[in-house]
Amino acid sequence: MPSASSQAPPYAQMYEQTYSPPYEDRATPYRAPTAAPYGGPVAAARAEPIAARPPRDDETVALRLQEHLQEPPRTGERNAGAAGSGAVPAAGGRAARRKAARSQGRHGGAQEPHEPQETPQGAAEAPLSRMGARRAARERKPSAGVLASRMVGEVFITTGVLMLLFVTYQLWWSNVRAHQQAGNAAQNLQQDWANGKRNPGTFSPGQGFAILHIPKLDVVAPIAEGIDKTKVLDRGMVGHYGEGELKTAMPDAKTGNFAVAGHRNTHGEPFRYVNRLKPGDEIVVETQDDYYVYKMASILPVTSPSNTSVLDPIPKGSGFTGPGRYITLTTCTPEFTSKYRMIVWGKMVEDRPRSKGKPDALIG
Repeated sequence: MPSASSQAPPYAQMYEQTYSPPYEDRATPYRAPTAAPYGGPVAAARAEPIAARPPRDDETVALRLQEHLQEPPRTGERNAGAAGSGAVPAAGGRAARRKAARSQGRHGGAQEPHEPQETPQGAAEAPLSRMGARRAARERKPSAGVLASRMVGEVFITTGVLMLLFVTYQLWWSNVRAHQQAGNAAQNLQQDWANGKRNPGTFSPGQGFAILHIPKLDVVAPIAEGIDKTKVLDRGMVGHYGEGELKTAMPDAKTGNFAVAGHRNTHGEPFRYVNRLKPGDEIVVETQDDYYVYKMASILPVTSPSNTSVLDPIPKGSGFTGPGRYITLTTCTPEFTSKYRMIVWGKMVEDRPRSKGKPDALIG
């Protein structure tokens, strides 16, 4: 009669053989059968060789040799070691090995290594197709609205810079340049007088012949013939109305109105503060032979640019009622515009030869 072990099912025998007591000293590792009976997962899972176990150590608290302290290699490591060392692979054929590998994957065992997944950075650096490259180029290209706004912004910035440069030139550089030119003209004129160089009684347009002093305003400006903007006024000089219908008398005339014009703003601005003059303030005209001293008499704050009657020998609106030796200063108003004219009148109070020295208004 067969024994109980011989009557047990095949998988029970396999279990008994696989998990046999560890005290048996086996010379070679156990190898699973080629195919699992009944196609069970247990046989496939045990299709790998089992390493020989070290002999039991009864002294659990004693020191052990290093070889007994090492942990037995895992299943994947055994396979890798066997492959690297040329060991014989597990029995059972290729189909059994594939089935065992699939079973290990399903039950949480070692799995085949997978290729590392592509990171977002690597995906971004991957070369694009032609269509993808065109689409990316279109997305990077700014729209028409953005281009238009950029152009408008650049125009505004350029216009602002140009306006700033123009204002800087008008308010600062034009004054610097005009002061240099006027100062050089006055110095040359005084050198000619000191050297005894005689000038004729009439002067050509743009030629300097006198120097205007307004002590209260610290104004010292050369007087040139004519009121040409480029040749006279923009060079920081005061221009004498001496041409055409606007011709006025010279300072040495026995009677008449000596009229001059000058900038109130920019280009030296010699008449910037003539509105501050009060009756009795001195105005001196220095020539080669004489000092002509006037005292401010009246002011006309606003008048039309076409009001030439202010230049008459007896200027209208000045308060003078008879012939005399007068001076008229004309400039623009309001400031930084040329819409209207401001007029200042004065009356001569002294004709002093240079041989007698400077008048009191210029001393001190």
